[in-house]
Order: sequence, then C-alpha cells, then structure tokens
Amino acid sequence: MDLTELAARYEDKAAIVMAGSGEILTYRELEQRSNQIAHLFRSRGLAPGDHIAILMQNQLEVFPVVWAAQRSGLLYTPVNWHLSADEAAYIVANCGARMLVHSAPLAGLAAVAEAAAPGLESRVTVGGNAAVVDSLEQAVAQLPGTPIADQSEGYYMLYSSGTTGRPKGILPNLAVRAFGSGLGIDHLMRTAFGFGADTVYLSTGPLYHAAPLGWTMGTIRNGGTAVVMERFDAEQTLRLIDEFAVTHAQFVPTMFVRMLKLPEAARDRYDVASIRLVVHSAAPCPVEVKERMIEWFGPKLTEFYSGSEGTGFFMIDSPDWLAHRGSVGKAVQGIVHICDDAGKELAPGEVGTVWFSDVQRFEYLGDAAKTAQAFNDKGWNTLGDLGHVDEDGYLYLSARRSDLILSGGVNIYPQEIEDALILHPAVSDVAVIGLPDEEMGQRVHAVVQPAPGITPGHDLERELIDYCRTRLAHFKAPRSIAFGGIPRLPSGKILRRSLIGGLGNTGTAEGQH
Repeated sequence: MDLTELAARYEDKAAIVMAGSGEILTYRELEQRSNQIAHLFRSRGLAPGDHIAILMQNQLEVFPVVWAAQRSGLLYTPVNWHLSADEAAYIVANCGARMLVHSAPLAGLAAVAEAAAPGLESRVTVGGNAAVVDSLEQAVAQLPGTPIADQSEGYYMLYSSGTTGRPKGILPNLAVRAFGSGLGIDHLMRTAFGFGADTVYLSTGPLYHAAPLGWTMGTIRNGGTAVVMERFDAEQTLRLIDEFAVTHAQFVPTMFVRMLKLPEAARDRYDVASIRLVVHSAAPCPVEVKERMIEWFGPKLTEFYSGSEGTGFFMIDSPDWLAHRGSVGKAVQGIVHICDDAGKELAPGEVGTVWFSDVQRFEYLGDAAKTAQAFNDKGWNTLGDLGHVDEDGYLYLSARRSDLILSGGVNIYPQEIEDALILHPAVSDVAVIGLPDEEMGQRVHAVVQPAPGITPGHDLERELIDYCRTRLAHFKAPRSIAFGGIPRLPSGKILRRSLIGGLGNTGTAEGQH
C-alpha cells in the first residue's frame, strides 16, 4: 500500500508522535508534506537513482523528507550528526549526494560537508533563518500536495565502517519498483513481528541508524503509530509505554541495563502490560540482562541478528531463547554456513566464519576490493563474524567482526582511534581494544607505548583522551588508557587477542601506568 492510500484510509490518525514535544504528524499531513518535497526534488533535477544526504536530529521534520525520497525513487543517506565534521563531510561527499537536507542547529556541520562535496548542488535547511539559508519550508510553500507523476520506491543507503576505519557505503540493488510495493523490512514486520493498524511502536534510537528509521517507516506502511523519542531516557521510556499503551518497542542491550538500574519505585510506577513485543538487536545482550528483562516484561523479547548489508536475518523469541540461551536464533532470510579459513563447512558446535547463501548481492560504494572480500566463489556473503550453530540450527556468535568494538549498540573501529593517537608526540605505538562494560557492552580502551623520554601517568592519560576527542566523535575516544609495549606480527599487524588475554590475566589495565 502506498502512502496516498494509507492517508485516504487513516486520514487524521497520528502517524508520528514526538515523545518530548508532543508534536503529531497525521497520515494526511505526511502525505501532503512529502508530496510537496517530492515536487521540490524533481524541480531541482533529482531523478530516480539520484542521491540525497540527510543530516537531522530526531525531529518531526525528518519523516516528510524521507518519505519524499522514498516515493521519488531516490537513494537517501542519514548521516550521524555526532560524527566529527571531517567524518560527516566524508560521507556526504562519498555517497554522491546532490542535495543535503539538514536541521538548522547543524548548520555548521552541514557547511563543512558542503565545502567537501563537489557534487552537492544544493543545501536546504529545516528551520532557522530563512533569509540566510535555503529554507525547506519556503521552498515547498507553493508546491502541490499531490503525488509526482513518476513515483517509484527509493531506498536508504547506509554506511558501515571498514577495516581501515573509513565508512563504507552499502549500495543496494535498486530495481525500479512501483511506489507502494514497499521494502523487505515492511513485509517482515507484518508477517514475523505482528505489526498492523493497531500497533503503537516506540522508537528509542537515533534516526540516523537503520533500525529506528526503517522500523518507524515500516510502522507507517502497516498503518500503525510510531512514538519517536528525541533521545533515550530510561524512565521516560516506561512512562511512554504506559501513556500511549505501546504495543511494540525496540532497544539495544545498553538501554535494558539502564532501565534495570532504575530505582524499584520508578519501575513499579508504570504499567508495561500493553507491550506485546520487545525487539532488540545491534549488540550482544548479556544473558543475565536478558533473563531479567524477560522476568520483568514477560516472555515478549525477540532478538534479531543481521547487518546493514541486508544479507542474512536471524531471529529468536523468548521461549526459544530460554531453551537456547545466548543464541541469536535461526535464519529467516538466507541460509547459514559456518566455515573454516579454507572455506570448508564445519560441523555443529565448531566455531568459524559465518557465511550466508541465498542472499541478494550488494556492493560497497566505490570499493570493489571490499565488495569482493564480502563474497566467496559460491556467491555466499559474510559480515566477518565468527560463530557456530548447534544441532538444531541455532546460531551463536562468538565474535563480531573480529576487531570491532560494540559500545552501546554502536560500531567502533580501533584503526580510526589508533590513527588519531599515533600522531601525538608522546606516543610511540598504540593499540585499541574493547573491554567488557556492564552498561555499554564494551568500552574503548587504548594501550599506548610512550615515546622515549615520556613518563606515563594519569596526566598523560587525560591528555591523550582529550587529544583524541578533538579529532574524532567523542563516543569513539578511549575511556581508559594503559601504558606498555604493543605486540605485533612481522607484517606489522597488531595481536589484539594477546593484549586482551594479557589483560584477562592481570585484571583490566585501567589505571595501571
């Protein structure tokens, strides 16, 4: 069903409710505003297959923009506005965006991105001083609220960092399809997760991430209402579930931890009985945390495992998980194969690289080598994760992308941080690893070999962390630093597992200088 049909059926029903401000966008309003923006896209020469970038906070205005792109056949990339200016600018330039739509408070970041993107033809702002910038509101004011003549389905194009630390665009296979045919996740939400017209979905994460944006749009495709949080807050989450009788909600494990740590009086203050399904993903969930959430919310948790690449999709509900604790479930899309380094398939219980067959191909934008590495000679795809399956076919992950650090559901690559720190005059060598963290899943930890004549200590630790924060997004900066030698192979590759193993023998190196 396309948005025009949905608007005709649901009219003044809320499609989006912003949790903090209380602003509402009805189906009728979403239809009209997204049509006006679609006309703007066409008037500025954007044709199906062209690309826009979106640099916006969690706000109501995101949704007319993404729906306009979706119904115009465009590729659209939501950009993480917590990134450093250089990182955000790289994505805008690399994706080939012809237009950048941004929130007024992010004008400074958008200006840096504009300067770095030679293919960018226009920059449009939502809110702010219309006399200074190209205002979206003014640009669409006189445009029709009816559909453009050549509607077709667009697609979001996401970025996933590579082993070098540079983000990599995941270019989908964008076949021309009539608007209304929907995306795969829209149909899966209905058939596998029970989304429908009576759904009230709570979106807890930032809209530049795949799941919060994709599942919010999927809620609308299925006729429901999405309550979107501007930012996550544990007690507000419980209040919203109670106030809006939320039926479906999505979290990362860090959010579970923060809710579980609320005072008992706060937890008991809110009724969560309306919840039918709690979905979680993005990072491994500690077994004890999941057990406590099931005790609290009931056997309503469903976990899924996939990647932004869209190949392979596993899910497991609470009853199955209680019988297979730690598993991410069975394959719903794709067929799983566990292989050793030579490509030989392994028996149940043996750990190897996780591969998927029966998948749709994709490519990493402008990186043929990385694309080739993601597929084998059989056409199977891997995300680089290690794991095993049991006799019943349930998948268990033992490592995710090997060196990858997963902190609060966010992927952090050590190489980016090492590259930032190695230029500091006090640093001779550096390695970055992830250490277990009860709240965040993992925390970023650096081991630094000081330059000759440099005395390590707490002052140097603070200096290096601050130095890193001036060059990278703050969430990527180390939370702790230890000082010592860096084990490397003759090739120069860091032996991260040796570092982690050494820490395991001596306790964490935090504070050991």
